[in-house]
Amino acid sequence: MTLVQVAKTQKLLKILIGAAWIDGVIEPAERQYLHKVARELNLAQDPEIKALLSEIKSVTAQECYQWLDEYTKENRNIQDYNDLLEKISGLIYSDGYVDVRETQLIERLQLCDPSLQSCTPIWDQVLGKIQQLYKSAVMKKT
Repeated sequence: MTLVQVAKTQKLLKILIGAAWIDGVIEPAERQYLHKVARELNLAQDPEIKALLSEIKSVTAQECYQWLDEYTKENRNIQDYNDLLEKISGLIYSDGYVDVRETQLIERLQLCDPSLQSCTPIWDQVLGKIQQLYKSAVMKKT
């Protein structure tokens, strides 16, 4: 595996770990799933991943979303998107309960579909358009 591929799989696993923390607690089934995926990706002994899997420090929702945005901007192909969607879905459904925050994460991921223009939430896009209209209206008056 190349260094680029290792970095990509590390980011994917970090997103999964962040997704497990998104509701504030890692459930036993989620923990088991994360360790299984870490072994499958040959990252169980990676120092950064190992530290995150230790659960000594929680991952904030903000960190998780930041990692998600970075990953999806860097990996704009359908295979990487589907792999991430499959792994996050597996994690979220592993404990038999889907929290609202987990649903929001899946919705955000769906906005990152490579067939879309960007991973920016629709409200951010709408706000951007309103700001553009406002600026052009102000420019016309001056």
